Amino acid sequence: MKGTILVVDDHNEAAELLRDLLRKRGFDATAVTSGQACLEHLKTHPTDVVLTDIQMPGMSGIELCLMLRERHPDLLPVVITGQGDFETAIAAIRAGTYDFITKPVKIDAVELAVSRALEYVTLRREVKRLRVADDRDRTVDGIAGNSPAVRAMVEMIRRVAGSDASVLITGESGTGKELVARALHNLSRRREQPFVAVNCAAMPASLLESELFGHVRGAFSGATNARRGLFEEAEGGTLLLDEIGSMPMAAQAKVLRALEEFQIHRLGDDRNVAVDVRILASTNLDMEAAIAQHIFRDDLYYRLAVVTLRVPPLREREEDKLALADHFLRMFSKPSEYPRRLSAEAKDLILHDPFPGNIRELKHSIEQALALSSRDELVAEDFPLLLARADAASTSEMGSVSGLTARTVTPERLKEVLEKTGGNRVEAARQLRISRSTLYRMLGKLPAEPPGT
Repeated sequence: MKGTILVVDDHNEAAELLRDLLRKRGFDATAVTSGQACLEHLKTHPTDVVLTDIQMPGMSGIELCLMLRERHPDLLPVVITGQGDFETAIAAIRAGTYDFITKPVKIDAVELAVSRALEYVTLRREVKRLRVADDRDRTVDGIAGNSPAVRAMVEMIRRVAGSDASVLITGESGTGKELVARALHNLSRRREQPFVAVNCAAMPASLLESELFGHVRGAFSGATNARRGLFEEAEGGTLLLDEIGSMPMAAQAKVLRALEEFQIHRLGDDRNVAVDVRILASTNLDMEAAIAQHIFRDDLYYRLAVVTLRVPPLREREEDKLALADHFLRMFSKPSEYPRRLSAEAKDLILHDPFPGNIRELKHSIEQALALSSRDELVAEDFPLLLARADAASTSEMGSVSGLTARTVTPERLKEVLEKTGGNRVEAARQLRISRSTLYRMLGKLPAEPPGT
């Protein structure tokens, strides 16, 4: 079948005749005798093109086309009109009709009009499919990892990116909340427009209001020139209100008004300015506690948190640590350099560190190690902060119990314990009663295994 056609004509014989002729030309055609019957049919039967008469009792063909444009925007109507009735034909085109056929109806003309409409429908659906596929395949920039927590977060980003709904992004410091905000922007229809971010905790209320809403010349002491605010700078795009939980109460009321009215009021101006901006907000605070303490407005919270998106801390995505480390290695390596890599001991150190500063701390550690080392392979000693923390943890675990020192641990004993623990260096260090940094140094002094052993 070439396509699915629904014929609409209040004359049953005419509708059935046109249906049969279309079937003979290879179309999957069905006939109904009223506009209302057409709408009921479309609820349960996917259809490509509606071929309708204009002059019908009850719902006319023009009225039907208007309803189709509203309820079935992917479907194309073709109308049949009286010969020379061009005013009606123009009205049909304005109502969303793809083409029109004049009476007396000739099947060749019908086939041509329907075939063209089908080609257009097919092309439009393919463009839509490719656009959706492009949006879904578009890289979520900077978000590395494949843990369940990250996969769930990325899926949520993809689900809400196409909406203009406000999103509140929550999470601990260093988890990458701004990266999530940028991903929401980059996957949205606003991606070609500006992405603007402002730290609400970094400035006092009066300065923040001027930053957000702008001011006119002479609005306050020192305002020698008029200035556009960030709401206007982000026109058509996305505005991220970072650290929203620390926004002064005076500014909160004005932000709420801007979100509800889609207008802003420059300081010192007597008129409003319409804005079209999607609002994202981020915070590391417990917002419910902030509301209970009367330091954050509950009405603004509900306006911002249409969707809440939580960014998981690194401790909830341990399996992503090495993927993130590799990501930062590539990020900070110079294009002319041979790709740097992590030694087994460095990987082990990263895997077992708690990283209280989350991804930001891991990123800093990789950048620092690359700066400290000239080797192609980064070793444990290139991560002094992580080594110090590992030593402190080992000392805490060993307590006051005196154990073996590094001098009493022979290479044979070291290999024996590593084999016994299945290569688990943390457990091996615990059993040998030495710090992990000492273990890593001893491993670095072991002779390389000959090939084939």
